Amino acid sequence: MPTISQFFGITIRMYFDDHPPPHFHAYYGEFAAKFDIETLEVAEGRLPRRAKALVLEWAAAHRDELRENWQLADRHETLHPIAPLE
Repeated sequence: MPTISQFFGITIRMYFDDHPPPHFHAYYGEFAAKFDIETLEVAEGRLPRRAKALVLEWAAAHRDELRENWQLADRHETLHPIAPLE
């Protein structure tokens, strides 16, 4: 499960051979959520409101990179790091 970004205590990961639809996983302390790349909706889990807002801001700014990493993960290729939220 490669980590593709980290910011403000939040870790963003993608798994190789994960099931569609394209998504990423966000972790913050004991919280975890799966976000759909296209809709940015939470598909599973939950994050505290502030952490979720930060993840959504980051994901909206990096949606094309997330799509590209999803395709790489599907092919078992090395994922690219994505710049953190600053």
